[in-house]
Amino acid sequence: MLKLIAKWLLSATALLAVAYLYSGVQLAGFAAAMWAALIIGLLNALVRPVLFILTLPITVLTLGLFFFVINALMFYAASGLTDGFHVRSFGAAVIGSLLYSLAGLIIDSALEGIFEPRR
Repeated sequence: MLKLIAKWLLSATALLAVAYLYSGVQLAGFAAAMWAALIIGLLNALVRPVLFILTLPITVLTLGLFFFVINALMFYAASGLTDGFHVRSFGAAVIGSLLYSLAGLIIDSALEGIFEPRR
């Protein structure tokens, strides 16, 4: 449970960093970042697997590059569902989701080192 809360807080911080580094993504504050991180996480857990299955032929044809479009769609959809989180365009969603995904990889690897299972 502590790992989940830490990931949520760090993901919100990463989203703030994306908004600071890239002008196509705008956040109203840390509370908006918390809600946006929650919505992005829920969309990634519930909607993205369905989209991945439905678009599997396109993803295979593009050698996996269409997965960037799916990630951008989740990022863009979260901005439509959250007050205080705005993504300027779909192109901005692609760049923002790439930056957010990179931060997520760093967060996941750091949390694995901290919360590794005891043997």
